[in-house]
Amino acid sequence: MDEVTGTPLNSQQILVQGLRHAVPYIREHDGKVFVLAFGGEALDAPQSFERVVRDLVLLADLGARLVLVPGARPQINRRLAQVGIEPKFHGGLRITELAMVDPVTEAVGALQFDLLSWLSTRLSLSAGQGLAQRVLTGNFITAKPMGIIDGVDLGFTGVVRRVDVEGIRDALGDGSIVVQSNLGFSPTGELYNLRAEEVAEAIAVSLGADKLIFLTDPLDDLPSVMSLAEVRQLLDESSGSLSVEFRLHLESAVRACSKGVDRVHLVDREDDGALLVELFTREGCGTLISAEPFERIRDAQPDDIGAILSLIEPLEQSGVLVRRSREQLELEIDRFVVIERDGDIIGCAALYPYPADGTAEIAALVVHPAYQRGGRAGRLLAFLEARARGLGLSSVFLLSTQTMAFFKEKGFIPASLQTLPVARQTLYNLKRNSQIFRKPL
Repeated sequence: MDEVTGTPLNSQQILVQGLRHAVPYIREHDGKVFVLAFGGEALDAPQSFERVVRDLVLLADLGARLVLVPGARPQINRRLAQVGIEPKFHGGLRITELAMVDPVTEAVGALQFDLLSWLSTRLSLSAGQGLAQRVLTGNFITAKPMGIIDGVDLGFTGVVRRVDVEGIRDALGDGSIVVQSNLGFSPTGELYNLRAEEVAEAIAVSLGADKLIFLTDPLDDLPSVMSLAEVRQLLDESSGSLSVEFRLHLESAVRACSKGVDRVHLVDREDDGALLVELFTREGCGTLISAEPFERIRDAQPDDIGAILSLIEPLEQSGVLVRRSREQLELEIDRFVVIERDGDIIGCAALYPYPADGTAEIAALVVHPAYQRGGRAGRLLAFLEARARGLGLSSVFLLSTQTMAFFKEKGFIPASLQTLPVARQTLYNLKRNSQIFRKPL
């Protein structure tokens, strides 16, 4: 659908609109380091995972520097069962006894072989000048034993001790896709079984990666953006309803953001093309976790004038809003607030106080069509109402020709022209016949 008119698009228009959205992100992601982690469950669905591999190679071809960290829980469990060893866990952590080391190594090695094979095949199909040419794996992780937890010796289950940052950067600089398994060696040569989430988290933090991405279970009922506080609350309140894999991903996301990774994305690995939609469109299709606000309401600045005009001009042309010139907007910019989402202005509104009358007008309330139905107009209203209270005003009012029902739902009541400040009455356009609404604060 066209973002402004809402009319259906033909195939050519869909392509043009898609490119317009994607190109800025292609430029932004070029040369950036992304660490992607996924559980061994992903490789248990080969048809859907081959589509993921295709998109990973495309992402590398577009200039992103990729570090892939596959997990191997189901593969390890199956291999242990084949040799007659029962998996053992304590507090959600695998106990890796000496007899388990060889089967664990075999399971991880077989998974690595499959992943390298898929990547190499897809790389050879897409090879061209300037494109990613190879996949490289190595021993980039130094490990140490996790030790004894609650009196239980976890054996050869380990934690990350150090990341070979220079080695990974050298490989990425050569244009390679780096694959790091969930195995690590100690300085004295012992092999340790690590959690893939922790490996990905440690690599992302050590590299200063631009993004940590988890390809995970379907994201049922998760919002598109979450703060660290919201994720922590979800973990506290959903102890039994989250899968083990998904919980581990969320816990690693919290730690990674707390340690300096700007953005963590959760993307449904079963949704064809979801990774590309998440990274190359404004709205995405996964869940973004960020320590800093990804979307916020702030005071408008002179640099925002062009973006505000692009929001309000379609509604001015259709007669919904009164026309404002750029010059007028420049004079009134300090009256405006905007919603900024990842650097884009997707909504605006203005507050015009009348202190002598104890009231203020709310005007030019607009949210970009692609971001409507997300409660943003209501948040803009609440923000300006709070600002009016802070100014010591007792009410706010507005004029509307088409969105009366929305304002009534937000507590506004019809009012007469005579209730407006005298200075505002003189500006009332009788031809527009706008309805007047007022709300006590």
